[in-house]
Formats: sequence, C-alpha cells, structure tokens
Amino acid sequence: MKRPLGFALALAVLPIVAFAQTAREQPTDRFVLEKSGDGFVRLDRQSGAMSYCTLTDGNLVCRMAADERAAFEDELDRLEKRVTALEKTGAGPKQQALPSDAEVDRSISIMERFMRSFMGLVDEFREKEEKTVPGPPERT
Repeated sequence: MKRPLGFALALAVLPIVAFAQTAREQPTDRFVLEKSGDGFVRLDRQSGAMSYCTLTDGNLVCRMAADERAAFEDELDRLEKRVTALEKTGAGPKQQALPSDAEVDRSISIMERFMRSFMGLVDEFREKEEKTVPGPPERT
C-alpha cells in the first residue's frame, strides 16, 4: 500500500519538532562559554560555578575550576571529620535488640483481644443485617 507524501513528510518532521520542543524547555541562558587557551571556561549563571572545558573526541569535557576543587576538598574534609567524631561518640544509629518473649506475648495478647472485639462487632452487624433484610417471599 502506498502512503501519501504528507504522511512521509509528517514522519520526517516529527523528530525535529520533538527535539525543538525539548531544546525550548531547557534554559538556554544558564551557561556561558568563553574561549580560553585550548578550551573554554563555562560559567553557570544559576550557581556561579566555573568549569574548564576541553573538546575531547568530539565531546565537551568539563572539570571544576581549581578554586572550586579546593572548596570541594575542604568541605569533604570537614564532613569526614564530623563523621569520625560522631562515630567516636556513638551518636550514630543504635542497633536495637529483639523484643523479649514477655513483650512478644503481651503484644500477641493485645492483638488477640483486639481481634475478638472486632469479630464480635462484625457478628453483631451481621445479626442486625439478617434481622432487617427480608427473606425470600413465602410461597403458599
């Protein structure tokens, strides 16, 4: 079966429209690239972060700037010291022991009383329902 030319054209244009829609949804003014030596400096206008980018095998590869790397390392060191201090003081999550047999028996007893009360209510409602619902008509 031969399809009309409009159908083929629509199939060809659809991916382009989808790509254009995706490109339109992304903020285009967030990053600024400036040529610098053999690469580019990329500024993120939203966060203020700067990265140095180079073109490697057709891909733009970006690395953190030296001052950001130092700030990152400082923050990492601070967090490692904090974790070490917390581990020493034992402020981390505690391992809880299993409940004793008495606690398990008490819990089961409470659940059993709850279920008996609940089933008693169900029986009461069932009895009321049987009394209020008329049975099948009597045949004479």
